[in-house]
Amino acid sequence: MLSGFKAFIMKGNVVDLAVAVVMGAAFGAVVTSFVSNILMPIISLLFGQPNFDNFLVFGPVKIGVFLTVLINFILVAAAIYFAVVMPMNHMIERRNRKLGIKEQTEEEPIDPQVALLTEIRDSLRSRDI
Repeated sequence: MLSGFKAFIMKGNVVDLAVAVVMGAAFGAVVTSFVSNILMPIISLLFGQPNFDNFLVFGPVKIGVFLTVLINFILVAAAIYFAVVMPMNHMIERRNRKLGIKEQTEEEPIDPQVALLTEIRDSLRSRDI
């Protein structure tokens, strides 16, 4: 009976993971569009080019293409950080304050006797009687 319940829970986790992957891909498209259609045109206004593809070209070595991809990555990372991570951290902090949950700074040292008793208890639980 319990193994069937675990399988049911596992299926739920797989569905949650699948939903997260699909939503992540959709959000990735939104962020890519934001970078390509808003941020990069602003950069092109500043530098006169929409990308750096023709910058530092030495025959087949195109350093400018790498710079374009690097800047796109930095802009995508910044967009995700400022649009998702910071607001989520702020919401979690507000919720924790509202619920009275304090952030754990350091774990209290565990008394060696308590640790030994915990090991003995766990060992006894794992035995087949």
